[in-house]
Amino acid sequence: MPPYHKSNHRQSAGPQPPRAPARPATYTCHGVDIVDEFAWLRADNWQSVMQDPSVLAPDIRAYLDAENAYTEALLADQAGLAERLFQEMKGRIKEDDSSVPQPDGPWAYYSRHVVGGQYPLVCRQPRDGGADQVLIDGDKEAEGKAYWSLGAATHSPDHRLLAYAIDDKGSETYTIRIRDLATGVDLPDEVAGTRGSIVWATDSRTLFYIRLDANLRPLEVWRHVVGTAVDADVLVYKEDDVGFYVGVSQTQSGRFVLVDIHDHQTSEVHLIDAAHPAARPVLVAARSFGHEYSVDHHGEDLVISTNKDGAEDFKICLAPIAAPGLDNWRDLVPHKSGRLILDTVAYTGHLTRLEREDGLPRIVVHRWSDGAEHEIAFAEEAYSLGLSSGYEFDTTTIRFTYSSMTTPAQVIDYDMESRSRTLRKTQEIPTGHDPSHYVTRRLQAPARDGETVPVSILHHKDTPLDGSAPLFLYGYGSYGIAIPSGFSVTRLSLVDRGFIFAIAHIRGGKDKGYRWYTGGKHKTKLNTFNDFIDAGEHLIAKGWTRRGNIVANGGSAGGMLMGAVANMAPDLFLAIIADVPFVDVLNTMLDKDLPLTPPEWPEWGNPIESAEDFEIIRSYSPYDNVETKAYPHIFAYGGLTDPRVTYWEPAKWVARLRERKTDDNLLLLKINMEAGHGGASGRFEALRELAIDYAFALDVAGLDIELS
Repeated sequence: MPPYHKSNHRQSAGPQPPRAPARPATYTCHGVDIVDEFAWLRADNWQSVMQDPSVLAPDIRAYLDAENAYTEALLADQAGLAERLFQEMKGRIKEDDSSVPQPDGPWAYYSRHVVGGQYPLVCRQPRDGGADQVLIDGDKEAEGKAYWSLGAATHSPDHRLLAYAIDDKGSETYTIRIRDLATGVDLPDEVAGTRGSIVWATDSRTLFYIRLDANLRPLEVWRHVVGTAVDADVLVYKEDDVGFYVGVSQTQSGRFVLVDIHDHQTSEVHLIDAAHPAARPVLVAARSFGHEYSVDHHGEDLVISTNKDGAEDFKICLAPIAAPGLDNWRDLVPHKSGRLILDTVAYTGHLTRLEREDGLPRIVVHRWSDGAEHEIAFAEEAYSLGLSSGYEFDTTTIRFTYSSMTTPAQVIDYDMESRSRTLRKTQEIPTGHDPSHYVTRRLQAPARDGETVPVSILHHKDTPLDGSAPLFLYGYGSYGIAIPSGFSVTRLSLVDRGFIFAIAHIRGGKDKGYRWYTGGKHKTKLNTFNDFIDAGEHLIAKGWTRRGNIVANGGSAGGMLMGAVANMAPDLFLAIIADVPFVDVLNTMLDKDLPLTPPEWPEWGNPIESAEDFEIIRSYSPYDNVETKAYPHIFAYGGLTDPRVTYWEPAKWVARLRERKTDDNLLLLKINMEAGHGGASGRFEALRELAIDYAFALDVAGLDIELS
């Protein structure tokens, strides 16, 4: 099937695209003059815009509104297809679905949705019988709000109070409230300007939270006592290095509150005794460049996952609580190259760890009493696995979620002593799903430098594998994030219409161990883009599709990937869908006031201090490398209140592409004026946005067909 280009005629004959006026701004860095004709799209008052979008400058708003109107007009004849896709995807979701209750003392906590509801209900049920309680009704709380998102919702140890965090702007700035669960009424305590994570102390009166600074950075841990004025809250920890962020969590045992300070390659942990919340935090090990570690607790020891002493893929150590310094760390699970330890959870009698080897995850159970270990095995060629820690510490039961690209998610309780599995839930597809109608494969694509890139593939069993089918290729490749080969109800709408869906597990993620991450970051970042291109070339060479018939998709740092490969290999792709794309990399990394810039320097490099880093980033930054040439169809999406990838990144990128591209292909920009990085907050509104993406892909590929 040849690439489909009916959209070209529609663009030339229909509405004309808006043109952002060029207002060149020039700056010099490391002796290089940079001209940015669209720098004016960055609002000087961006911090205020994040909290109140109405203060956006009129000229910037006018341009964004014009782009949105143009996109809506150009996609008007896809509206019917988008609506069909939305109804299909919605039909595969059990509207009154609920999670499997997690036990904690006399209660079991869970979330559920109601038919037609957009937002979750946080609930609990008595373990000895009785009526369930709705603790938070998300649909009711969100009434009248364009955006609503629930952060943490954490019950106190005595089960009398619920602390919860709400973001109603999309800017990831949360307000914490405390609800009396006996009356359902919120207490006067209200803390604004927080990160949204909450940890209770043992007394059920004290809680710890994180405040954001003026640039929306999480740098301070505070302590609040229920019933006291917020002005009386106590600063527990303040991070002075804006290159590090702070987090707050708790050990599985509940004994310690953890203050975690980290960037992308270095960490430091402080302990607070949860039974003595006013105590000063105790340092575990001082930060040392490149040393990452995390902490749990068992008995009189800390359980530490660490990469110290060259343990690139991590090992597990024990350290005495009384003297937790590095000199007292002793190995429990030694390092094994190529086996990446992802997570550990300690229980009374066992230690579980989630690890990945040869690109696939597994769970290993270690018994404290005798050191015996066993692995929980799985049979499929490619799959996704998630380990849930739950609330309880004194238990032999763990819970995990398993799925594959053809198998809907299964929630399984596993007894670590008897090794028995209990299936607690299988993802229900109301419209039906027959796994035998689909095929999943795991391929190895040769990269240009001799590495091999894993590629997970899903297609309908009736799709011809003769190169005629279009291919939807997804990628991310940053921050060490591995993309799971899990089940998705939404992508079925693509493969049922003839798309082959593929995930390229490229460098920059940890899909093949920690070295896979370091091989695609900072000075080796080019490998990420080359891997994605090489995966596409391999799929063409093996007859899965053909050149110019690939729709590529990625978001955030994966959107940077989209911008880079569009510049590097435009003829490989039919279309590019870039969601909240990080495409103005050089300017962002030079802007030290943006929320994420200083903590991101270890990932990308610091172009302010290093001329070498400046040149590396400038060599691939999508915005800086837009050329006068033909590009594939491009659809870019952003959010006005996004603090991670600011709205002006996709806006500037599209504006420059409009000025320089020589083709008649579609170039569309959609900015959600009422949301941030995650897009629309309601579960169905989020589906509508995805349906628009998929309708675009199907339309340009000529597969906008009605399914029987």
